[in-house]
Amino acid sequence: MKGPFVITGFMGCGKSEVARSLAIQLKAAMVDLDQVITAEEGRSPAELISEDGEPAFRTIENRILTRVFLEGSARVISLGGGAWIESSNRELIQRQGATSIWIDTPFEICWSRIETDSNDRPLGRTREQASALFDHRRPTYALADVCLPATGDESADDLATRIVDELNRH
Repeated sequence: MKGPFVITGFMGCGKSEVARSLAIQLKAAMVDLDQVITAEEGRSPAELISEDGEPAFRTIENRILTRVFLEGSARVISLGGGAWIESSNRELIQRQGATSIWIDTPFEICWSRIETDSNDRPLGRTREQASALFDHRRPTYALADVCLPATGDESADDLATRIVDELNRH
């Protein structure tokens, strides 16, 4: 169970929280890709998407993910909601020997978190837009090495413990 471990899933599924808990349980360094992008670009992913368009943002995202892997300091990486959808990112993750973990949270739970979150979600501003995106992305999220069904009632620590248990079984 050496990692790296990449956490993916739809916006509002709990990727960042679970990645933090997993890193603590593994006594490992963790990187939140969206936070690194914000720090390096001086704008959040939402601002980059709104101002420059999604394709320009995805190029930045791939460049920074590549660098995070090259630096090799993070054993746990929390992706943005759309990073896994890009085939170039999935190929990079596979080439790095990382284990991908999909937090499969029902849309209603994700949407309730999106609605109450103060962050702008340019790709999911309305329920209809977010629902269509969720349905479109599910088959690609299902390509992850590990699927972790989540009901929304578990804590991030509980989900991280389930991940560790699942990884130990393999």
